[in-house]
Amino acid sequence: MADVENNPNFKALKTLAEARGAAVLPVAAKFEEDLAGLDAEEAQMFMEDLGLHETGLDRLIKTSYDLLGYISFLTAGEDDVHAWTIVRGTKAPKAAGKVHTDIERGFIRAEIVAFEDLKACGSMAAAKEKGLFRLEGKDYVMQDGDITNFRFNI
Repeated sequence: MADVENNPNFKALKTLAEARGAAVLPVAAKFEEDLAGLDAEEAQMFMEDLGLHETGLDRLIKTSYDLLGYISFLTAGEDDVHAWTIVRGTKAPKAAGKVHTDIERGFIRAEIVAFEDLKACGSMAAAKEKGLFRLEGKDYVMQDGDITNFRFNI
């Protein structure tokens, strides 16, 4: 990828795209195909050997979300985790409406912990113990990666 980014044609195209609010994302299609043919553990080891942290597909998704102004928040139950796509800047009640319109209508508050905080703590209980679990009201603007439990009453 480093060779591509030093290419003057790539630089010119990237400059043009950025001026128009777009992006240019180099992706090695054959490499991505080969990577997709491996199991998850092999793919991770292969990428680590090459010093890569994410696939081209992951970069494409992140770039697309960013250009479209989207973020994701998560809801989690005992046996279910679901990601919800919303527009950046969406307030908690409107985000709750993505899960179900009744939740938006009866919104009381959102219980939030950031994904990275939960990952670092290892459990919701540990996140609460460290004060990383918080209650947010109707004016809270959802953040990318929020793990959320909506409290509502209808």
